[in-house]
Amino acid sequence: MRPKFDLNNKVAVITGGSGVLGKSAALSLSSSGVKIIILSRDLSKAKNVADEINFSGGDAIGFSCDILSKKSLIEVSKEIIKKYKKIDILLNAAGGNLKGATIGEDQNIFDLSITDFTKVNELNLHGSVIPSLVFGEIMSKNKSGVIINYSSMAVDRVITRVVGYSASKSAIENFTKWMSVEMALKFKGKVRVNAIAPGFFIGNQNRSLLLNNDGSLTNRGNDIIRNTPMKRFGTPDELNGAIHFLCSDDSSFITGVVLPIDGGFSSYSGV
Repeated sequence: MRPKFDLNNKVAVITGGSGVLGKSAALSLSSSGVKIIILSRDLSKAKNVADEINFSGGDAIGFSCDILSKKSLIEVSKEIIKKYKKIDILLNAAGGNLKGATIGEDQNIFDLSITDFTKVNELNLHGSVIPSLVFGEIMSKNKSGVIINYSSMAVDRVITRVVGYSASKSAIENFTKWMSVEMALKFKGKVRVNAIAPGFFIGNQNRSLLLNNDGSLTNRGNDIIRNTPMKRFGTPDELNGAIHFLCSDDSSFITGVVLPIDGGFSSYSGV
């Protein structure tokens, strides 16, 4: 009997692999024998993560890549195929937010910057769609592969202030389901597309929103914890078990799902 979540010698591309969540996934997958490709706009950051993996006995390489450029992604994909001959896994972990697409405490929806709203949608939605097209096509030709997108708690219910982020992540969930059906119907179900929906994790982009300088919770941080049954924020490594499962053949009949990893936030009514 093969071991559970056997990922040895799989090849994984991770966009945003130098970020908090992407790096955590990269280190975890590497520990299971996955060969890791880190994509980042900043080559030095990509190489730093790859070097850390290689120093620990893994196999990784970092590339500078514009995930909004199909040309850039195709050029990188050729280098990956030259070195590893295949691509088994794509994690679309790249994403983010901009100030103008967020409604400040002293603002309302009419203060929204359409310019920043558009940029956030491009980064989060297009930044998942375009890599899925480039690397998904390679998977379809090899008749095997897994794509995992990153959704958010901002989809299922209204999380105030983050209007641009919410809209883009909602679109990612729809695209995840749409592409999963497309790949199953036209490519015999051998390329699966799923998403995870992280709850609230402390990262560089949201730290000041959730924590004061002394480490205590802000009002927004308190609101989140009050509505999270586990009464705490998640840690990046708590996403990795689900990622391992969805990347493995143990989930071979699972496609088109969005898996919340949120300490119960999405289930709780607040009462």
